[in-house]
Parts: sequence; C-alpha cells; structure tokens
Amino acid sequence: MISMPGPPATSLLRVLLLGLTTLASPSRAQMEVHVSTSLTKLQAVEGAEVVLPAWYSLHGELSPTKPKPWEVPTVMWFFLEGKDKNMTQVLTYIGQVTMSEPRASLVYSMPSRNVSLRLRDLQEKDSGSYLCFVNLQDNQGTVKGQSSKHLELDVLVPPAPPSCHLRGVAHVGTNVTLSCQSPRSKPTAQYQWVRSPPSSQVFFAPVLDAIHGSLSLKNLSTSMSGVYVCKAHNEVGSAQCNVTLTVSTGPRATVVAGAVVGTMVGLGLLAGLVLLYQHRGKALEEPANDIKEDAIAPRTLLWPKGSDTISKNGTLSSVTSARALRPPQGPSRLGALTPTPSLSSQVLPSPRLPRTEGAHPQPISPGPGGVSSSALSRMGAVPVMVPAQSQAGSLV
Repeated sequence: MISMPGPPATSLLRVLLLGLTTLASPSRAQMEVHVSTSLTKLQAVEGAEVVLPAWYSLHGELSPTKPKPWEVPTVMWFFLEGKDKNMTQVLTYIGQVTMSEPRASLVYSMPSRNVSLRLRDLQEKDSGSYLCFVNLQDNQGTVKGQSSKHLELDVLVPPAPPSCHLRGVAHVGTNVTLSCQSPRSKPTAQYQWVRSPPSSQVFFAPVLDAIHGSLSLKNLSTSMSGVYVCKAHNEVGSAQCNVTLTVSTGPRATVVAGAVVGTMVGLGLLAGLVLLYQHRGKALEEPANDIKEDAIAPRTLLWPKGSDTISKNGTLSSVTSARALRPPQGPSRLGALTPTPSLSSQVLPSPRLPRTEGAHPQPISPGPGGVSSSALSRMGAVPVMVPAQSQAGSLV
C-alpha cells in the first residue's frame, strides 16, 4: 500500500464542496477524466515501475489539447485499500503544489491535462484499485467541472530462488524423491525438473509433480547418478536450484547399523541362555552330591524282631518263639531276608547254602564279581551267619 502525508483536512473538504457546487450548476462547462479502455487493468513486476495513465478534457472537445490559460486543475490520486475500500492518499496537486509518497510522482509537469501517475520500486502490497480525481476551476475560482476514474493494478512477483532437497537413501534398487519449492511467487510458480548433460533428460508426469515440485525416481541404478536441476517459473520470471544424486552400490548405513545391532542382541541372548543352562545344571548337581556324601546308611537287622536271636559269633543260640519252630508254609523268599540297600552297606544276594549236619554253619563266600567280607567290614557292614535248614524246613 502506498501512503503519503495527507494535506490539511480543509483541502479535502474544499474539493468536496467544489464537487457539490458543480452538481448544483449543470449549465456550466463540464470536464471528464479519461483512461484507456485497454489499460483499466494493469500488471507490473515487483521492483519495476508502472504508469497509471489518465487525462482530462472539456466537454465537446474531440481530441486532447493543451490546457487553456484560465484552467486551474486540482489532481488527487487515492489507493483503495482492502475490501472496505479505505481511501489512502498517494499524490495531491493543489494550488501549484505537489505532495506525494516518495515512490509516486506525476508523469508530466503541471499544469497539464495529462495527469498520469508514475509508481516506482513496486511491491506486492501495491496491488489494488486506484482512483484519479480531477477538479477544474478558472482564474476566478469558478468551478468548471470535476470527474474521476478507477484503475486496477496487479503487481506480479517472480519466483524466489527455490531450495532443492533429496529425500531417501540413494542406493541401488531403492526409491528417492527430489523436492523443489519456491518460498514466494505470484502467481504460483510451476516446476520443471531436468537432468544436466552429458545424460540430458526432461521429466514429465506422472514422475513429475509440476505443482508441488517433486520428482519421484524409482528402482535406482548407478546410471541414474548425476546433477538434477529444478526450475521454478511463472509468467514474469524464473529461478532454479540443483541437487546431485549419487547412487551407491554398497550397503546402506541403516542396513549395516541394523545388522550390527541385531548381531549384538543375538550374541547377548545366546550368552544368557548358556549361563542359565550352566546355572541350572549346577543347581541340580549340588543336591545329588549332598545325598551321596552326607547320607548315612541305616543299620537294619537281617532278621525281624521277635524271630530267632543270633549271637555275635554268628551261631544260633536259642529259639525265643514257638512261631520260629513252625515249619514254613512255602519256600522262603530271599527278599524278606535281605536288608535295605544303602551306599555304606550293601549285601548281595547269597547263593543257596548247602545243608550241613554240624552245629556251626559255614560263612558265606562271595560269588564271582561279589564283595569280599573284608570290604564289607570296612564299609560298616555287620557279619551275618545264615543258619542251615533241614529237609523238613526247620532250623538246625
């Protein structure tokens, strides 16, 4: 928006009063402000300058002429800002004095019927509607007429230099996206990607998104390496940037890092399983060793209580129960006469002893592969003499 120090409020009121005077006197000479029909809507580029053409003429004149000596014009240019069309003064020529914003001026020196406005160093915010108002008086201050016209100005902005980026990992067989975006442009910029020589190539849809400036490259190969140039352009200018694509054949850094981490985790789990297995093996082995080393073999009698009493020298001394003289109902079971086996004393089954007539039974001799009596004594076993039986089954 263009602005300037406004003239005193009395000047603007004076113009309005003059307009009312003109409307009240329709018989007086009339004047009209003109603008070219083809130039009511102007376009200009930011940073450049533009001329808003306007001139006035008296009623009945067929062509523009020089102002007459009695003509005293008052010229005012306004900028209509926003949707509410708030009026801001850009330039005022009144009483042979010109006041304007630094970037605004009249094209021709006054007095002149050409009241065109020049705007320099345009900015995008200068876009909008402009109003030219002219009030004409004579030397005596008599109003000869007044008129106004509108013009539209659109300040265009060429694309600002875009920025290029590579998204993805340029590895053989992978996909990447080249992006390009201009931060400022009016109208909105369009984008075009090309590949620089020696392998020149121009890209089109669908791999190219001309609106958003992205280029999709899929299934990369080493031959696709090179310099890619993005050009942002609109109707008033262009700008470009580039990115270098280098397609790698080695493993990607992410894959290597993942493999290293995975290997370390696997080794850690394996070591943990081995330690757990060893710990459980030791836990099971210790109770077994305790039983083998600490267990004390129970001392049991070969004969149950209440049966025949055996003297220390191994001979049968007496019979304490009549039941012991009762003949057996069947063949004696060897298991009933065998003591409970233990680690400290273990009696192997003895072979059937031969029947003897003597009073002193013979000691049992170990069979082949058996344990000798001396070994049994060292192990804590008690020597036992087994009495012989008669044919009738009674003890002798």
